Amino acid sequence: MKAKKKDRTQREKALSLLKRKIGAEAIRTDSKSLFEASLDNARLSFLPDAVIFPRKEEDVGALLKLANRHRVPVTPRGGGTATTGAASPVQGGWVLDLTYWRSVKIDAESGMATVQPGARIATIQRAAERKGWFYPPDPSSIKYATIGGTIATNAGGMSGAKYGVTRDYIFGLEGFLPTGEKVRWAAGLKKFASGYNMRDLWIGSEGTLGVITKAVLKLIPKPQARWTFLAAFPKEVQALRAARKLLKVPLMPAILEFLDRQTVQCLENYTAKPVFKAAPNSSLLLIELDGHEAQIAEEKEVVMQWAYEHASHFREATSLEEAEELWAVRRVCSQAMFQMGDAKLNEDIVVPMQSYIPLINHTLKLKRDFGLATPTFGHIADGNFHVHIMFNRGDKKQARQAEKAIHALMQKVVSLGGAISGEHGIGLAKTPFLRLQHNRAEINTMLAIKKALDPNYILNPGKIFDPYQVWKKEPAKVRLPWDHRPKSS
Repeated sequence: MKAKKKDRTQREKALSLLKRKIGAEAIRTDSKSLFEASLDNARLSFLPDAVIFPRKEEDVGALLKLANRHRVPVTPRGGGTATTGAASPVQGGWVLDLTYWRSVKIDAESGMATVQPGARIATIQRAAERKGWFYPPDPSSIKYATIGGTIATNAGGMSGAKYGVTRDYIFGLEGFLPTGEKVRWAAGLKKFASGYNMRDLWIGSEGTLGVITKAVLKLIPKPQARWTFLAAFPKEVQALRAARKLLKVPLMPAILEFLDRQTVQCLENYTAKPVFKAAPNSSLLLIELDGHEAQIAEEKEVVMQWAYEHASHFREATSLEEAEELWAVRRVCSQAMFQMGDAKLNEDIVVPMQSYIPLINHTLKLKRDFGLATPTFGHIADGNFHVHIMFNRGDKKQARQAEKAIHALMQKVVSLGGAISGEHGIGLAKTPFLRLQHNRAEINTMLAIKKALDPNYILNPGKIFDPYQVWKKEPAKVRLPWDHRPKSS
């Protein structure tokens, strides 16, 4: 009890010093601000002591030095779209909010963008496209996700197989160590081989090793054209086999999305119409080609021939409006599946291509064994599946079954040579499974790096390494700006 009181007194002293250092107007402690900063898309709410909105880089350094001296936890925050609880201040302390740092500067000559961490991905993409360039990483929350957050999680997206993930588009980073020193990792150069590659160590570290204040991004020429296509298959296994045959051509679509029949059944019920009238409740593949018009014309012929040989039904988009109709099928998935339960455990796992069919068969086995729906969709050109365990939170039996099912899923993924996360990171949600993926030597190496850079464990503590059972914490009932859920759920 005395230790907690001493800790609280220490934090109050540190906050008083911070107000004098950077100005009280940069600090919020009202209940509304604290609640908004207490959670991300995982809806796991932990109230901080204060939310800090630094005005300049010196403020970030000063904040971290004070926090380090007084052992105050600091949780960096971007748009709050993380799905794993990575931005939730699980140990309280201060939330460092950088969403107002939104500068975007495009260098059209070098094909680079210099951005601040609060710049949203959609803003960066629009700025690049106005000058004929393209920033490919496309997380589903691009209208809200910030570049700082997507760097911290090494976010991916639907076009990851062809274009790669966030890591592939970072030339240089600037920011601060947890102890408050300013650092620059690599630079705005297309080649850099000086010293250890600390830049890549920060990417995907989920805000546990440093605070990003600037990034230099790689841009590529904007594709001239796109072509969208939807194909139906009687069962999941047939869709997955057909997808593998398409990739073996070899042909790499910009997007190749898989929807299992559980997902399709949900969306058809939700929209009250079948995707294909003659083949309701089919498994689907959504394909998009991009590039030069001549290249698309050649690849389109390959896809059409493939569809005639393998698909039961298919549709191509001949206009932007028709393309949007096909895309609507994919976009409605998340909200539609809440017909199967008012809660879900969602894992963004990855498996090698030869394990696609064993994985989908396992999701169907989980459905039978635990009596819970397991709708699955994903970016199968790179093996990144989103498996959902649906349940009703108020039903204690279903909640216990969901917990057992998610453990069985993750064990199977690792046994298939897969990864427990492909694009969301670990945060809080996947901490129980980290030791399935990594052995003791690997985890000890990561912890040694953490201790070297953050000796007092102040930066985003409680994430990645400390097991936390998220299914035992009641999520906050809040509707977020990007929320796909129906209002009734």
